[in-house]
Amino acid sequence: QVQLVESGGGLVQAGGSLRLSCVVSGTFVSISTMGWYRRPPGKQRELVARIWRWSNTEYADSVKGRFTISRDNAKNTLYLQMNSLKPEDTAVYYCYVGSDWGQGTQVTVSS
Repeated sequence: QVQLVESGGGLVQAGGSLRLSCVVSGTFVSISTMGWYRRPPGKQRELVARIWRWSNTEYADSVKGRFTISRDNAKNTLYLQMNSLKPEDTAVYYCYVGSDWGQGTQVTVSS
């Protein structure tokens, strides 16, 4: 089985930054797409960012220019650097590798 352990969430004021990490272990396809989804309170889950091959990336329009997805293949770790955070970024953030998902980490941005 695949395990994804997320960290880095928390409470931050608007304009601040957070860096989410996701350490992946177990059996998975090494070339699988990795990324982050989020579920804002009272809303549907939405794709935040994803990365495939070595460096191909895609971002939601709402986070483009503020968030950066990256990965360290040697460490099997996925990152999401979040800058200039806004209250509307408040959500539970989930990392995924292929079809496997983490437990989620809460990000709360206050005004």
